[in-house]
Parts: sequence; structure tokens; C-alpha cells
Amino acid sequence: MKTKLQNCVFTLAAGAMLAQPALAEEWRFNNFLPETRPESAQIDKFAQDVNTALADRDFSIEVYHGGSLGIPNTDLLRVVPTGAVEMSLMWSNYLGRDAPELGSVFVQGAISTVDELKSVLPVAQEIYTEAYDDWDITTVGFVAIPTLSVSVFCRNEPVNTLEQLRDVKLRVWAREQVETFTKLGVAAQIIPQEETYVALRTGVVDCALYPALYASTISLQEVTKYASFLYPMASAPYTIGVQDALWESTDPAIKDAITAAADDLWERTNQYDADIENEMAAREKLSEQGIVWGEDFPQADREQFVEAVSETWAMLAEEAGGEALDYRARMLEALGR
Repeated sequence: MKTKLQNCVFTLAAGAMLAQPALAEEWRFNNFLPETRPESAQIDKFAQDVNTALADRDFSIEVYHGGSLGIPNTDLLRVVPTGAVEMSLMWSNYLGRDAPELGSVFVQGAISTVDELKSVLPVAQEIYTEAYDDWDITTVGFVAIPTLSVSVFCRNEPVNTLEQLRDVKLRVWAREQVETFTKLGVAAQIIPQEETYVALRTGVVDCALYPALYASTISLQEVTKYASFLYPMASAPYTIGVQDALWESTDPAIKDAITAAADDLWERTNQYDADIENEMAAREKLSEQGIVWGEDFPQADREQFVEAVSETWAMLAEEAGGEALDYRARMLEALGR
């Protein structure tokens, strides 16, 4: 039953965004990622593929990067079901305020290898499709995220032990990270990626958790001097969502073109062979731009981190209850744990 939307009211400041026809000549794709991210280039290719396939029709997709439509990524479960934007990228770990059960699917750091990731992706995709359907959102595709190496970037001094990390203010991007670092005695706070640069420059935080692969997309090399690797991370895929009513009323030929382009998008992004090579290339480039790479966090510290992550995963599922417990159980079964 689709009852969650009935309990969630959202008012948009821009009234013009509210009244959209069932079939718009141009669908706006809300992409909260910076235009410089590799995933954004893949989303542009997706839109181009759709537009090429439908060149003889009065239909196109226009991508708006970097949250330029003014929709906070944490509000997407409230916005997309209204039809205020035709299509949006969505990431479950940003949506915990309205759907805490989604935070029990992928917890940052709980899945660390490509083999583990491949074993759980089909299950995760099923879960996300089911969960978004409860919010009157149709899942039309997915975008895979590379396996990442997450590092600690700091302004004034190198930090590469948990003991040192306890003496600084750390930026993270999701609640489960706050919970995990709190268990380790580290003061962590969520700061959106678009605010991280200013937060570091002004001293709101001393260090930021971020993958080296993406660090240059928010110019971390301009506001930090040191970095050290902390943990490997496999991430939940992004979902492409469309309001149920809009999708159901869309011409079948348009739906087919979108679905075909989305299948190709998944095939292109669901590749991980070059992840380590790309990580090292990113570190080298950042070093050339002034970042000093320190020693990795010691293995004992990383083992403490993984143990804390496991505790956080169980805690979040128990806290959310209901579907969250089922989601976590299905993921653990796929992992063979």
C-alpha cells in the first residue's frame, strides 16, 4: 500500500514547478551531483541516448546538474511524488529522515570488496524498487558507483590514526557515518558536499571524509593539505526515479526508449576493473596539486572502524524496525554472513 506519501507534506517555494502536464515536451532530470563527477557524464549520455532515440518525437530530457533546480537531495521523497520534477537521481543514504529503513540496506563501510558488491546488487535493486514504489515513485534505472577508497582530508596537519582523529572536527555525509565515528569517539557532523569547501576554508571542520577519486570535483586540494586512506567502500547504486502517475501516463514508445537507455547506463557503470587504477591516478593528480599523502590508517584502527560499522548497521535496522530488519536480513543472506 502506498500510504507513506499521505503522511508527508511538502510545499515548494517555486509555484511554477508544481503544475506540470502529464506528458511534458521536456523532462527535467534533477541530478544533485556536481557536473564534474564521472556519474554526471554518464547521466548526460543517458539523456543524449533517449533524445536521439526520440528525435522524431516532441520529447527530450534536459539534465540539471549540481542541484541547480534547488531541490535538496534529502527532500526527494517529498518532491518527486508530486511531479514537481519529471525525473531525478536518488540515493538511499540521503533519505533517512523520511525513510529510515533505507539506511539499513547499504551502510558505509559494511561492504568493501567488488565480489561482495556484486553479490548484493541484485538484492539491493529489488529492495529499492519496492521501497520507492511505496512512495509513488517508479524506478526506471540505476547508476552504479565505483568501489571507492575513502580518505581523511585535513586542513592544517596530517591525521592518520583514530587517536589523532578524536582531536579534530570531521565532516561526513551520512548519518550512519556519524553513528560509527561516535562509537569511536570522533566528533563527526554531516555537511553536504556543496558546503564542504566553505566549511573547511572557514574552520567549521578541520578534516573531511571524502574519496580521492572525487576530491577535485569540490576542489578539496584548495582547502586541505594532507590526506590519508582510512577504508574501502562499496556504495549503494543511485536510482533514477519518476512519479508513478507520470510514468504510467507516458507513451509506451517513450518509456521503451528511456528503459533501453537506462539499461545501457547500468551496463556502462556497473564495471569495477579500473577502480584501483583510477584511485591511484587521482591521488597522483592531487599530489601534483599540493596534497601530501600520509601513511594509511593502521590496520588495527581500520579493524576498529569495521567493527563499529557492523554495530551501526545492526543498530540502524533495529531502530527503524519493520522493513529495515527484513532489508538487512536479505542483504546479509546475499553476503553469506
